[in-house]
Amino acid sequence: MNPKLFATLQYLTPQHTLSRAAGWLAETRAPWIKDRFTGWFVNKYGVDMSEAQESDYTAYANFNDFFTRALVDGARPITEGTTALACPADGHVSQLGEIHNGRIFQAKGQDYSLLELVGGDPQLAAQFTGGEFATVYLSPKDYHRVHMPVDGVLRSMVHVPGQLFSVNQVTTEQVPRLFARNERVVCLFDTPAGPMAMVLVGAMIVASIETVWAGLVTPHKRRIRTTHYGDSKPITLKKGEEMGRFKLGSTVILLFGADRVKWLESLAAESPVRMGEHFGDIAQADA
Repeated sequence: MNPKLFATLQYLTPQHTLSRAAGWLAETRAPWIKDRFTGWFVNKYGVDMSEAQESDYTAYANFNDFFTRALVDGARPITEGTTALACPADGHVSQLGEIHNGRIFQAKGQDYSLLELVGGDPQLAAQFTGGEFATVYLSPKDYHRVHMPVDGVLRSMVHVPGQLFSVNQVTTEQVPRLFARNERVVCLFDTPAGPMAMVLVGAMIVASIETVWAGLVTPHKRRIRTTHYGDSKPITLKKGEEMGRFKLGSTVILLFGADRVKWLESLAAESPVRMGEHFGDIAQADA
């Protein structure tokens, strides 16, 4: 399909209605529906079931359980070293680099506002002005749990309602401000590299976004909702621990402050990545 036509059709599609319908299908436990659909999905996208703790796709209660499947121990080794950053998810790099003048590069001819991405909070955005970003796209065949790139203490979570455009390469090249328009969850952590935001971006037919501390993150009267986490019972996650998951795939955006991290020089747009592998390093202060 012509890329411009594909993008235009998404403007006309009832995105949330379609996503709710997909959510129903993904939750059904009727074997004649879920087994046939899951089997078609495995064959269509070439899913490697040998990595899964449960390799029989018919054994999953529903499609969402299959889609968010756990992997066998050791399938994703976590890069070692206190300064090494681990890749947060399977997929490929969409883009990465410096945040210039409060703008984040999306694709050729497209960028979007850092302030808009994080929900319009100037104080939150200011922590990443002049910093670094990395966008990782999870394709349908990928492992869909998201893990910590570094040790972190959760400070806040912002749920930003929005649209549900697809986040594949064709759409990122055609739809302006895509990641700042789609529904998303912004998780702010204190880390050895300073403030870090992990932005989980929803997409067309993504049934839901979950975090390990809050469970299913659901819309709240279609307005931005911020939850702060105090010091009395801190939520601390170690590098490599799961922090969230997508029920049907999407995108993760990492944000760090200025002069805090350096991505691996070998990484570029379209680089394939796997959760846990070496993704970058915490910048060392000059002696």
